[in-house]
Amino acid sequence: MKVSIKFTVFFEDIFWVGVFERIYFNKYEVSKVVFGSEPKDYEIYDFILKHFCDLKFSNSLSTSELKYKKVNPKRVQREIKKQTRTNGIGTKAQLAMKLQYERNKSEKRKDLKEKSHKEKEWKFQLYQRKKKEKHKGH
Repeated sequence: MKVSIKFTVFFEDIFWVGVFERIYFNKYEVSKVVFGSEPKDYEIYDFILKHFCDLKFSNSLSTSELKYKKVNPKRVQREIKKQTRTNGIGTKAQLAMKLQYERNKSEKRKDLKEKSHKEKEWKFQLYQRKKKEKHKGH
């Protein structure tokens, strides 16, 4: 089992955003964090130490079987430079975040509907109780 985690910080509209991407048991997952103002390196390090366990990752997207092989260190440096030059997040991460957003949206809808139903039931019970109390009084 090999776990791969990638963290990207970029400027989006008026906020600085961090995106955690991880490959865990051949499943691709992503989590988004909004920092607000530009985070310093020590702030990012502190955030990772304190809040990484609290992150909610998106639904897993299956990845094709990954083959790990030894890579030339200079090639790795070139890849890192290439990745730091590009802004934003990859399409795979965008897709995963979109799925997470849709899932959260449907869960909120369901919770809101359930809460509304409970509130209506409570009001109905209150009405019934008051009706019985009025009936007993005459």
